[in-house]
Amino acid sequence: MSIRDDLRNIAIIAHVDHGKTTLVDEMLKQSGTFGAHEHVAERAMDTNDLEKERGITILAKNTALRYQDKQINILDTPGHADFGGEVERILQMVDGVLLVVDAYEGCMPQTRFVLKKALEQNLTPVVVINKIDRESARPEEVVDEVLDLFIELGASEDQLDFPVLHTSAVQGMAKHPEANDNQGMDILFDMIIANVPAPKDNRDEPLQFQITMLEYNDFLGRIGVGRVFRGKVSHGDRAVLVTRDGQERSFRISKMFGFHGLEKREINEAGAGDIIAIAGVDDINVGETICLENHVEALPALRIDEPTLQMTFLANNSPFSGLEGDYVTSRKIEERLLRQLETDVSLKVEETDSPDAWTVSGRGELHLSILIENMRREGYELQVSKPEVIIKDVEGVKSEPYEHVQIDIPEEYTGAVMESLGERKGEMKNMEQQGEGQTRLEFLIPARGLVGYTTEFMSQTKGYGIINHSFDSYQPSIAGQIAGRREGVLVSNEKGKATTYSMNYLEDRGKMFVEPGTAVYEGMIVGEHNRENDLGVNITKEKAANNFRSAFKEQTTTLKEPHILTLEEALQYLNDDEYCELTPMAIRLRKKTLDTTAREREQKRKKQQIN
Repeated sequence: MSIRDDLRNIAIIAHVDHGKTTLVDEMLKQSGTFGAHEHVAERAMDTNDLEKERGITILAKNTALRYQDKQINILDTPGHADFGGEVERILQMVDGVLLVVDAYEGCMPQTRFVLKKALEQNLTPVVVINKIDRESARPEEVVDEVLDLFIELGASEDQLDFPVLHTSAVQGMAKHPEANDNQGMDILFDMIIANVPAPKDNRDEPLQFQITMLEYNDFLGRIGVGRVFRGKVSHGDRAVLVTRDGQERSFRISKMFGFHGLEKREINEAGAGDIIAIAGVDDINVGETICLENHVEALPALRIDEPTLQMTFLANNSPFSGLEGDYVTSRKIEERLLRQLETDVSLKVEETDSPDAWTVSGRGELHLSILIENMRREGYELQVSKPEVIIKDVEGVKSEPYEHVQIDIPEEYTGAVMESLGERKGEMKNMEQQGEGQTRLEFLIPARGLVGYTTEFMSQTKGYGIINHSFDSYQPSIAGQIAGRREGVLVSNEKGKATTYSMNYLEDRGKMFVEPGTAVYEGMIVGEHNRENDLGVNITKEKAANNFRSAFKEQTTTLKEPHILTLEEALQYLNDDEYCELTPMAIRLRKKTLDTTAREREQKRKKQQIN
């Protein structure tokens, strides 16, 4: 069978923050894809504000560049475990992968995950050791680590014979390991063309096009992005969409787009190997196949990762409801959640007994927190509950998701981290020294043991620890509770504004979450108690005004810096009886029952039931 030598399809895979997106930027710039008059922003592939701020890829994206007489389609994949399912689907569209590995950090958990998927699909790898400009870079050792990982994952002999290139994406430089001179991206393009197989040219056979990613446009509706695996498709063709459940729907191809740089361009025809977008099909979904009417033959359905974590999303009913957001009603929140389902196939939204609450299930804390943060920025007000792991039935056995955890910490913190993970039902799989004074720990742990752990971990390691985790498997559920937050909280029992005077007296009771002048309400959590019980406090009390001067010299009050929780910290901090209130202006923790007297009665009832 002939091949399309004018085309190459590759995916860039890596652990989070190893430089994939920056490398793609340089490939686009140096290929001449952009005109001389075009300004290209840094991290051009990251179109979402959160991606730019956090320096991570959240949504998979594809682009295409021209090099000499060839087109190279590039798919930039997420590097975080929460989006592993998207990585897996994207690998179905390509014939090879660029495995990007940090020249200092080496192989990390997500490196293992994405490489395992690539090898299972028999894709041809090209290894790029990036960030060789770092002072602590150790490219030769990292190549050995990569080889060991290939062997451990059962790579074939052909896959083990992978080519290696050293790069500094930030500097726009690439070179062969043995070369002394730093060159541009041309040698990377040459390596891709020489090593990644060209697609089969079977344009004469019946059409098979499979949707792998979804986009949404207000004018065109859902847009299905995927690869033409067989045959060709033209504007105006009569086609059939074969859904995931086997149903067939006829339609006419009205809009098709190809990719060039960061743009979509309308096209009239595409053939085997091309990666394109098709619009104008109602309710198109990931994994579905488009065929021509006279030859309907569906491709095997793509696997979509099941959610492992769920939260309750609620309309905001705090005393501050409606003061800071544009969209407050349950109808608006439901519309927004349903709109998210148009493009996010790993998300599930289910109604509850209450018209103001929904169960939202996702792949992990990052997956859900990104949705929440986007909603906040769009002007929504809402409340969310503590994240809970989804338990499911596997062959009649109650099972829960387990995570593979890799931790790099200074040696002095090893004991504390091992003890805390043991309390969370973690099982240590490996422990080794990583350079002077550094230890690497590997654990297998129930996913619920990691809920809320990051904040504790960073506190234990004074911010010097690095923790990474990826989904491992579903295993029989462990009986018993997993250690959670030990400390109680300081709860405001008045409405008003926090005062310096009150906070000065409360500092000995714990750590503050608010600054002087912050508006608070009864039932709002204003700090962490340094004991295990919750404590009601009056943080709004003003200094008594009188005509008598203190016998002691008055001094300016200096408060400790409060700990203002980020969204992720707030979600991890929650207990079962608490909500996180989210508005465009604020992130607040609160008790589900705001009334102090009613809450105290509930606590007494619980104690009586336990005793």
